[in-house]
Amino acid sequence: MSERQTILIVEDDEDLRRLFRTALSLAGYDVIEAGDGLEALQRIEEAPPRLVVLDLMLPGFNGVTVRQELAAHAPTRHIPVVVITGTHVPDDLDVDCVLRKPIAVDELLTAVQRSLASQAGGAV
Repeated sequence: MSERQTILIVEDDEDLRRLFRTALSLAGYDVIEAGDGLEALQRIEEAPPRLVVLDLMLPGFNGVTVRQELAAHAPTRHIPVVVITGTHVPDDLDVDCVLRKPIAVDELLTAVQRSLASQAGGAV
């Protein structure tokens, strides 16, 4: 990875968010965080990340709404989304990858690397 890529973690569970942040930071990514859907949309508007790790069950705007908002706007519709959830994922939710909780850190890292590589047109 030549330049550090920014990943947004959207997760309301602080412990999980800290675990994901640590793993992604150690893997060489810059990480920003949001604890709910509204905060996620604000952070994306301020500085769009290269990829979003998105929980679906969030206070306020849920993850489905966040994904729909990203897809509805040209500047953000290209951002890959990796969903992490323990709930049902709607069939029409266009995301790069779905990981079922509980997930291992290496599963998350692999999903992030693959999603970024496919966005760039490369291979992992």
